[in-house]
Amino acid sequence: MERKNMAPALIDGLTSDLGGRKTEAFFGRCNELFDFEALAAPLKDLFDDRPKAGRPHWPVALMLKCLLLQKWFGLSDPQAEELLRDRLSFRRFVGLSLIDATPDETTLCVFRKRLLEAGKLQPLFDNSLAILRRKGLVLNEGTIVDATIIDAPMGHLRPDGTHTHDPAATYTRNHGTLRHGYKAHIATDVTGLITDYLFDTAKTHDSRHIDQLTDQETRAVYADSAYRDQERTKRLQDKGVMAMITSKRVRGQKELTPEQRRMNKACSVVRAAVEHPRAWMVKMGYLMTRYRGLTKNALDFGLLAISYNIKRSFSLLGKPLTKPRPNRRDRLPVRLRLA
Repeated sequence: MERKNMAPALIDGLTSDLGGRKTEAFFGRCNELFDFEALAAPLKDLFDDRPKAGRPHWPVALMLKCLLLQKWFGLSDPQAEELLRDRLSFRRFVGLSLIDATPDETTLCVFRKRLLEAGKLQPLFDNSLAILRRKGLVLNEGTIVDATIIDAPMGHLRPDGTHTHDPAATYTRNHGTLRHGYKAHIATDVTGLITDYLFDTAKTHDSRHIDQLTDQETRAVYADSAYRDQERTKRLQDKGVMAMITSKRVRGQKELTPEQRRMNKACSVVRAAVEHPRAWMVKMGYLMTRYRGLTKNALDFGLLAISYNIKRSFSLLGKPLTKPRPNRRDRLPVRLRLA
């Protein structure tokens, strides 16, 4: 049984104009440009296995909004609970009145666990991408593929001789530096929206997942030289797809030909869009993995990919639809206006 939130009370009406301007404008833009009830559709049966007796569960759309808030603002579970209790704009966005109870950090953790155990992440990502496709935001002009290493904490030695490091994380070398963690393989369109992804261990070579990531309708595939392979190039060309994979010097070749340099430059201009997701994730505090184990970290990255795509779609849809508040200078009497 689903929990029913309280109807807005008098105190909600009295505080309706309170809250940070930028945060309120962002949440207003979210509600204008994206249907979160439609996004949560694949999760409607997430709690069907619960007995009818007992406490009702939180609405899945509300909980999904809480997870998106965590990704958009770089919040841990305790921080998310604290800000849901403290910030009016956060409560209004997820659908909580001032007299409603608040999901605690354990509730957030249990909800993610249910997502993982029910295998709902992929349907959720596919549904979010379908919503963006219906808006005309996902382009089939080209697919850009890249891989990025997500470091895992090195851990420390316990007094009993055991170690706290993540046993699923592996090692790899990146530009001569030893790295420990996982590797996120992503595919984007030419605007930087993530169209597919795979999360694997760090030792997995970049080129292992490119064929799966590019198995979609597209006109061209853009990738760096790590993905270059003659058989792959031929397969793409046979399907009518341009293989825009940067060239590298082969044995006996002192330097690239002028044609190869021109193609590499043309590829690099388009490939720059694949850097946007990772740059945004780092800005949101995703500097290393948050959990232990491949599956938990894959879920965390998938939620990041969904939240990034939604946030990116707002930029692609143009200027905000909400009307900005008047400037403070315009509210001052004429004789008191600032110079």
